[in-house]
Amino acid sequence: MSKLGKRTDQRMAMLKNQVSELLWYGQIETTVDRAKAVRSLAEKYITIAMRAYQDDVKVTKTVTDAKGAKKEVVFTNDGAKKLAARRRLMAELVDLQETKGAKESKSAYKARIKDTKHPLIEKMFKEYAPKYDARKNELGQGGGYTRILKTGTRRGDAAETCILKLI
Repeated sequence: MSKLGKRTDQRMAMLKNQVSELLWYGQIETTVDRAKAVRSLAEKYITIAMRAYQDDVKVTKTVTDAKGAKKEVVFTNDGAKKLAARRRLMAELVDLQETKGAKESKSAYKARIKDTKHPLIEKMFKEYAPKYDARKNELGQGGGYTRILKTGTRRGDAAETCILKLI
């Protein structure tokens, strides 16, 4: 992997931000060299989520209400593989937050995001992992979740730019 003209800590921070933006928005515009580095990391993270997204455990707990009546409540928790994958993704990605829509009221926005603490991680497990797992089973191949479309050179420094998008 090329060094991209930056020190290791700066390079890793830049790649972490760009991978998070790619996974959140579905596409980013950047230079070709950066896109190749980002693609490598993004595909690894999608694969981590794919391997663990179905690992759920049903837990039954007995809850006593205010009147003293007991009832059984069933919760769905992450299994060991999914929990480990979730923690790794949380360590590797920037925790992007949902934004309020232009015509969305504050109360509607709060109701929409009330149960989600880490929206990007939830998007990985609920949207991307099932989608790419189905694609893998259908086509019989893993990987290849991104596409690089070259857009020409940038004015000023003549760096070759491209659009990196999820397929």
